[in-house]
Amino acid sequence: MGDYGRRIELGLSVVPEAEAIVEIRALARQADEAGLDLLGIQDHPYQRRFVETWALIADLLARTERLRAFPDVANLPLRLPAMIAKQAASLDLLSSGRFELGLGAGAQWEAIAAMGGPSRGGREALEALEEAIQIIRLCWSGERSIRFDGRHYSVSGLHPGPPPAHPIEIWVGAYKPRILGLVGRLADGWVPSLPYAPPPVVPELQARVDAGAAEAGRDPAEIRRVYNLIGEIAEQGSEDGFAGPVGFWIETLTSFVLELGFDTLIFWPRGDAARQLALFTEEVAPAVRAEVERARR
Repeated sequence: MGDYGRRIELGLSVVPEAEAIVEIRALARQADEAGLDLLGIQDHPYQRRFVETWALIADLLARTERLRAFPDVANLPLRLPAMIAKQAASLDLLSSGRFELGLGAGAQWEAIAAMGGPSRGGREALEALEEAIQIIRLCWSGERSIRFDGRHYSVSGLHPGPPPAHPIEIWVGAYKPRILGLVGRLADGWVPSLPYAPPPVVPELQARVDAGAAEAGRDPAEIRRVYNLIGEIAEQGSEDGFAGPVGFWIETLTSFVLELGFDTLIFWPRGDAARQLALFTEEVAPAVRAEVERARR
């Protein structure tokens, strides 16, 4: 494990708080104009302070020109996979190919159940996720009529369409061994977050993804590795989080690519988000790209 040699992409994550909509729209435009690649938005529909993530993504795609967006990651238990496929294809079509699909098996099961969703154990959640990925891909396959009979999800004689504007990738949020194997076998990408997958444990997790890829006869380099980085660009470090000056961010993010194998880094800023984003796009991002390119040469 190490650098998989994939093209580096950098992005921003925003928290979908209803009271911060004006700020979120401004941040999305700022990221778009600064040349970032991606915008990720967490998906917790049961959170009373949050607007619905897919609706917010549609709003922000309409206000930007080149930035791609993805749910980071979509809450599968509260949405049928055929509808996820339909929404994803529609957003991709409406934005001229600027949508990717982050997908999660589910967490916070009590909150999901409170909204009328299922409460699944680990094995059931994994089975449901695998079925959902298969249905979603069938919906995007171009077939006139599709059928799938699963334990958790089924479609019968469904006529899918319209197709997405580009081949949408499916990136799975995962931490446990069996689901990491599924990422390697079936997904286009892996999406962990730094607090839950700190750097010391990443090599073991990456190895499980790679083992799943090998089992399916895939090249591990086919799989995107997306790292959510919750932190602050600050003069001083912090004992309770990921923080440090610009030089610390450049050195650390470069090592995440060259040593840990990530190719997509999503900045989730703490503090003054507009200022943090400016520091990231003006000082951190170009230096990281340059350092990685230099090391690869």
